[in-house]
Amino acid sequence: MSPILVRPVREQLEHDRVIRLLHAKYKRKFEVGSNPGHLQTVPVTVGSLPWYPDLVLQSTDRGRKLLGTVEVETAESVNNLEAMSQWRTFARLRAPFHLYIPASAVDTAKRLCVNLQISVNEIWAYSWFGEQVRFALAQRSAVRKGRAPAASRTAARPKRPAVSSRTSSSRKAVGKKKRPVRAATRTKAGSAAKIVKATKSARSTKSATSKKSTRSTKSAKSTKTARTAKKPSRSSRPKKRNK
Repeated sequence: MSPILVRPVREQLEHDRVIRLLHAKYKRKFEVGSNPGHLQTVPVTVGSLPWYPDLVLQSTDRGRKLLGTVEVETAESVNNLEAMSQWRTFARLRAPFHLYIPASAVDTAKRLCVNLQISVNEIWAYSWFGEQVRFALAQRSAVRKGRAPAASRTAARPKRPAVSSRTSSSRKAVGKKKRPVRAATRTKAGSAAKIVKATKSARSTKSATSKKSTRSTKSAKSTKTARTAKKPSRSSRPKKRNK
């Protein structure tokens, strides 16, 4: 029961009935301790003070490790004082914190959790249909208890030391000095390639001229042999007779 709010008798009866239903629900997986009404039987230590949530979920082994806390609220107890006193306290525990709210006050509970920065693992809405109670999951948080969120982990990482201006200037100077060397090597490579091309072209021209000269000499020899073949020899000419 809330130490701040005194509920009407009807709401208190409905509150205790929801606790009994949830006790039977969670008993399948956990060792459940309940604190309905004015009873304070199963405490939870926060800091050095004992607190008494509506349901305390523990492990089934001998260690009785705390695995979760459940708080059931009514329409009258969904307010700023209740959130600051109980919700925030139970949210500090490493165990998951589940909150059961009437369906008509779910939006108010969500707004209080956002404004007060209270991390609730699950928010359930319950509604009455005659003598029956129906539960519906309204919100489930992705943050797991017992592990720091991503933002805090990144903030906890040590930052790299800042690079001084001298080292940065020296790096820039070294980079600037290296650039002409690269350019010189490029020009050397380009000139070597040009020389190789020139030698190749000279060789090709020499081979072409040599081929032409050989062709011309062959043609000249062939023409000479043809001429010599056409001219008759002196011995073959007819001799003149003496009268």
